[in-house]
Amino acid sequence: MILTAATVGFATAFALILAIGAQNAFVLRQGLLKTHVFPLALFCALSDAILIVAGVWGFGAIVETYPGFPQLMAYAGAAFLLSYGIVRLWAAYKGAYEMQLAGKSGSLGKTIATAAAFTWLNPHVYLDTLGLIGAISTQYAGTAKVAFGIGAVTSSFVFFFSLAYGARLLAPVMQSARAWRILDVIIALVMFALAAKLLFS
Repeated sequence: MILTAATVGFATAFALILAIGAQNAFVLRQGLLKTHVFPLALFCALSDAILIVAGVWGFGAIVETYPGFPQLMAYAGAAFLLSYGIVRLWAAYKGAYEMQLAGKSGSLGKTIATAAAFTWLNPHVYLDTLGLIGAISTQYAGTAKVAFGIGAVTSSFVFFFSLAYGARLLAPVMQSARAWRILDVIIALVMFALAAKLLFS
């Protein structure tokens, strides 16, 4: 029962995180740069872990207590996604990728701050962790519930570290400004699509 609960927790969280989103796109881009990879992956995994633990232990009631909270987060998240999408489009337009081609990026503080915005301003992360994972965890109790939570948290760590460090496998492809321009355009389109989904869903 405990192993089953842990497996279900792992699979559930992995399936939810796997969907291409703003946070994943940012981690992928940073992984390609090979800078601040470990702290970024650790920050994203720990943030998810906090939310998963909160969801498993019943804090999904926050949404019931404050029904306007999801809408507020949707507006804030959409504003940030639109802003970041514009930044990436502007970068693609300018085509100045000297830093990227040299494997450099912004400071660690700026990188973590951007990751924090992608994580904590995304209302879908609350739906996935506080809502869905929290709801599924209610079928377990005691030790099995703890195992479910551990499985879900482990999944988050496995995913983000695999994505961050696995991105370097694409490094040979990213040896030209044209490749980085295409990536930035794709990321911008993903940001705009996610923002639209937040505003109109």
